[in-house]
Amino acid sequence: MMSLPPGALLRVAVFAAGTVALLPVQWLVMRLAPARATAIPRLFHRMTLRCLGVRRRVRGTPPPKGAAGLIVSNHVSWLDICVLGAERPLSFVAKSEVAGWPVIGVLAKLQRTVFIDRSRRAATADVAATMGERLSAGEAVVLFAEGTTGDGTRIRPLRSSLLGAAHEALGKGESDAEADVAVYPLTISYTGFHGIAGGRFERAALAWYGDSPLVPHLQAILRAGAIDVELAWGEPIAMGRSTSRKEATRRAQETIRKARQETVSGRPLP
Repeated sequence: MMSLPPGALLRVAVFAAGTVALLPVQWLVMRLAPARATAIPRLFHRMTLRCLGVRRRVRGTPPPKGAAGLIVSNHVSWLDICVLGAERPLSFVAKSEVAGWPVIGVLAKLQRTVFIDRSRRAATADVAATMGERLSAGEAVVLFAEGTTGDGTRIRPLRSSLLGAAHEALGKGESDAEADVAVYPLTISYTGFHGIAGGRFERAALAWYGDSPLVPHLQAILRAGAIDVELAWGEPIAMGRSTSRKEATRRAQETIRKARQETVSGRPLP
């Protein structure tokens, strides 16, 4: 971090001080008043975006405030968590390895993240049950359905297994015609720096994928200054009575890919 300019070092110091102040408060809230444990993570994410110079632009219509449902999104970077978490109270689904990462693992636990162990076949059912509980309680759950991060340009195939498992955990499987689960497609696109649109190279520079180490990526973001990100919301999909989880996944995939193409090209598609 010593190679960073003075302004970036000051932002790191502010972020560190804010994190140290908020962590013990969130720990206490989760134990004494868990129903109120969503406010501090949202404050933390907003602080993080301000310290990193991230500016958000929203396109489309977000879910109504307080609406329960599955937010199905592409995944570009660890920064996605902050970009989404600053918008509204959310729960996230993440691979179990994240729980053991330094600092990030602690933050993820305090965010009430649902961890999935991809090496255990029974893990999907366990995670689905937790997701079902959150949805039943009226919460919104974010599912990065690609299963991993991408390069910021391409959209990987979405996985339908967790969508269907979460639906059935609610007692609303495809054979049950009682109710639907709302699926909200969302496309995250890091579009450039300082209001200037970037190309494939800039999108790849902001993406965190493969075996990229975290610290150099964080340093690059701090040096970049103002980062522009777009959140493009698609029309909600009612999964259940008339739309199977595979069909819901296919439609979400089409919506996310179309939104990405529109963002990259700068013009609406039919």
